[in-house]
Amino acid sequence: MIRTPLRPLARILDARAKGQNPDTIERENLAVRHEAMKDKARLQSERRLFFLAAGFFISFSVIGVRMGTLAATEPSELRSTTSDTEITAQRADILDRNGRVLATNMVTHSLYVQTADLIDPARTATELAKIFPDIDPAAMLRRFTDGRSFLWVRKVLSPEQMQKVHEIGDPGLYFGPREMRLYPNGNLAAHILGGAAFGAEGVDSAEVIGTAGIEKQEDARLRDPAQSNTPLQLSIDLTLQANVEEVLATGMKTLNARGAAAILMDVHTGEILSLASLPDFDPNDRPAPALTGDPSDSPLFNRAVQGVYELGSTFKIFAVAQAMDLGLVTPDTQVDTAQPFIYDGFRINEFDNHNYGPTKSVSDIIAVSSNIGAAHIGLMIGGERQQAFLRTMGLLDPPKVELAEAPSARALVPKNWSGIVTVTASYGHGISTSLMNLAAAYATIGNGGLKVTPTLIHSDTHTPGPRVITEATAKACVMMMRRVVTDGTATFADVPGYGVAGKTGTAEKPKKNGKGYDAEKIINTFASVFPASNPKYVLIVTLDEPVETAGAKPRRTAGYTAVPVAGEIIRRIGPLMGLRPEGEGSMASLVAYKDPVAQE
Repeated sequence: MIRTPLRPLARILDARAKGQNPDTIERENLAVRHEAMKDKARLQSERRLFFLAAGFFISFSVIGVRMGTLAATEPSELRSTTSDTEITAQRADILDRNGRVLATNMVTHSLYVQTADLIDPARTATELAKIFPDIDPAAMLRRFTDGRSFLWVRKVLSPEQMQKVHEIGDPGLYFGPREMRLYPNGNLAAHILGGAAFGAEGVDSAEVIGTAGIEKQEDARLRDPAQSNTPLQLSIDLTLQANVEEVLATGMKTLNARGAAAILMDVHTGEILSLASLPDFDPNDRPAPALTGDPSDSPLFNRAVQGVYELGSTFKIFAVAQAMDLGLVTPDTQVDTAQPFIYDGFRINEFDNHNYGPTKSVSDIIAVSSNIGAAHIGLMIGGERQQAFLRTMGLLDPPKVELAEAPSARALVPKNWSGIVTVTASYGHGISTSLMNLAAAYATIGNGGLKVTPTLIHSDTHTPGPRVITEATAKACVMMMRRVVTDGTATFADVPGYGVAGKTGTAEKPKKNGKGYDAEKIINTFASVFPASNPKYVLIVTLDEPVETAGAKPRRTAGYTAVPVAGEIIRRIGPLMGLRPEGEGSMASLVAYKDPVAQE
């Protein structure tokens, strides 16, 4: 850089020669230099202001664009994450058909320990044992000091427990927020709901997954974030469910039964209004599965769906319905009931060796529940057609209902459908099926012959199933079953004004060694439709090994056990369903009572 001197010698000498003051030259040059410096400083300031303004413009533009993007974006589902694993905690509620809550979510907390942060592990272990009596303080202390950095103490805490833990005051104790499944009605509808448990877990959230029942069957739908705010509405009615369970439990206790089950179904839609299985459990505290003993003794066992039983004489109406549809018989057709009846070396007996004479009408065979008469009707049909019809009615397949346990309830059917199988199947022996299948088959008869598929999901629309039997046959079957209640084996179910029609079934249970049947161990069933004049509902009631001891000797048939329980259920729930008692036989049914003595 060339610097111009303020006092150039040439100009100084020239000024002196001319008699001028040389200092003016310095002042002039100094003014010029200052002006140049000002111009340079001004240019630098203008450049800096430009870059600063550009920076502000760009920054605010970015912020504005981001704010606009966020404002235009749909809000995303909130997720709790831990260790880069996404956990969906929210689960849709489950409601009954009237919108009452059956299952919902509750915010709670877990308790875990970061051992590095513990100040006094021994005291903490002792204090935790005071809050949770099942904790061994010595074992807990070993876990605190064995080198691990993290451990769970409790997956779920009550508010009271959380406060007590907080009062311990050790900084190594941490609380993790999470949702848990809550069943506000306790044991009510336990086998329908099933239960839920924690799946993937983190310290800040836990995944809730279904473990049984409809919670497991509909798990994907209940966990779907897009439907978390849309409850799953079931077909059951909480009020009806409570009444059915109460009457069933009383009957089970009074009749000394090992277990009981009941199904209440709409005959037109297949919607299940109530499903009960006893003994039951509280899904809020679901017990562990039994590892030994008879699985059916476990309260987790759903007798209405999982259990497959020989259902005895409830099957006789199917033989009659098929024979009528084939044109082989009418309700008045006389059928051979003479004893002895021996087929292929097997003697077919009536209950208590009753002798119903040489012949009985088809209607009488149903009313008195004649095994021999039903066997002859089965032989008229033939084994191949009989098996096909029972399969069409859905009796030989696993029940099709929205419960996780349903697919495992496979019907027990002989591989070789021989002539003797045709005979025994006609009166409900030799094949075993689910009570849910029986309910659907009776609903098919009750609605006029259209096949019914049971469902636990409430819907405002319904598509009728295919026709299985003619409407005339179905109506005739209902009238024959009405006679069972007024004059036959189910008189204890003749509830005044409700026109109950049904069929009893008493079946001896097979011995555990597979050789023969145990006469002291009975499965009793009453399958009914009502009102008979215009059937709307099916009710199935089953008792496992009941015995009625009010009389001089123990009585084990369905007429004395399952039938009175079913009658009391209908008496209790009829008004709740809005059924107005009919004039038909309301007083006459009391006068026409007959003791149920025939075999079911």
